[in-house]
Amino acid sequence: MGISRLLIANRGEIALRIHRAAHEMGIETVAVHSTADADAMHVRLADHAVCIGPPAARDSYLNVAAIISAAEVTHADAIHPGYGFLSENAQFAEIVETHGITWIGPKPEHIRTMGDKVEAKRTAGKLGLPLVPGSDGAITDPVEAAKIAEEIGYPVIIKAASGGGGRGMKVCTGPHELETLMQQAGSEAKAAFGDATVYLEKYLGNPRHIEFQIFGDGEGNAIHLGERDCSLQRRHQKVLEEAPSPIISPAERDRMGGIVAKAMADMGYRGAGTIEFLWENGEFYFIEMNTRLQVEHPVTEAITGVDLVREQIRIAEGRPLSVKQEDIEFKGHAIECRINAEDAWTFTPSPGLVESYHAAGGMHVRVDSGLYAGYRIPPYYDSMIAKLIVYGRTREGCIMRLKRALEEMVIGGVKTSIPLHQALMNEPDFIHGDYTIKWLEEWLASRDG
Repeated sequence: MGISRLLIANRGEIALRIHRAAHEMGIETVAVHSTADADAMHVRLADHAVCIGPPAARDSYLNVAAIISAAEVTHADAIHPGYGFLSENAQFAEIVETHGITWIGPKPEHIRTMGDKVEAKRTAGKLGLPLVPGSDGAITDPVEAAKIAEEIGYPVIIKAASGGGGRGMKVCTGPHELETLMQQAGSEAKAAFGDATVYLEKYLGNPRHIEFQIFGDGEGNAIHLGERDCSLQRRHQKVLEEAPSPIISPAERDRMGGIVAKAMADMGYRGAGTIEFLWENGEFYFIEMNTRLQVEHPVTEAITGVDLVREQIRIAEGRPLSVKQEDIEFKGHAIECRINAEDAWTFTPSPGLVESYHAAGGMHVRVDSGLYAGYRIPPYYDSMIAKLIVYGRTREGCIMRLKRALEEMVIGGVKTSIPLHQALMNEPDFIHGDYTIKWLEEWLASRDG
């Protein structure tokens, strides 16, 4: 069934991105917005706009009742959640479908399964995805722990089952300290989370973050659109992404891509998804799955020529995948810089009035942004204000084009992270593609030092 009016349950550049894809398909759009976003570009361009609450996200973009009401009063027949906010909320997806509105996203049960870390890992293992070797669940016996550690090889990491934020985690380099570190990790976990349960995993000292873009039709067919390298991170937040990865060979891409596509086909997965791995010494280890569109999807679009938002809408309409695996060709190289309204070196947010704005242009340069001169960046949301995506026939050519595009980009009146990206473009390690998930924080610390 064709969609005629699409409500976009998001804001900023992704709302504008979805609006553009919908309009190119002849679909009307409904923008929902907080009072802080009344002057946002996607609100101005949408066919219909509904204010759903005050600035705080919990009272607007996370307000399920207000969003459903907006869909009903505007007679929207579909909802696209974008990323963030309610995009991976299974209950919201169920409510949308209960109201007879088309949900542009995966089946609610798949969102729920992959949103639970333990269940996601169990499911991934059953589907044949490679996992980080470790204990099968909680471990309390030091003798059993020593046996498992010996099998998977030191170093190992002891992790709190209810953990997060680095608490209840201990890296163990040999059998002599295993029992002591298990006790320490358990005590920390008990103090922090009220649960002393720990488990054991192989410790990956300096991995890369590699993720595969997949698409399923919900009927047992799925394809992959290659990998993205998202290893340049600060505090687990991605700063720059590229496709393809500088360290993955075509043979590795075909092998792993085949594994993830088969896993999603077997699952009966519907729509867009991303399978995230840590990669070290030629081995992939599943960490999580995102059941939504990713911020960095444009680099995949650049090297494959596939419009991922258009594909999401088509699949939600019940249509088959528009491309088969053998139709996908990976051409050239693409890099995305996330441009944030913040100090480039202290990362202090810098909301405020955009006094001047000029988007970089030229061949193979794309800017996804809702900015314009006179727009006031609100302080209530994520600081990302633009994405600069550049394509080149080679990685070297792409970097040269990106340097030029960064020089052209003008965002006046607020501080931005553009100087950080300009500095990265001149770093030999980046130029040679020689970096891991720890590289950026170490590089920033060495500049401070």
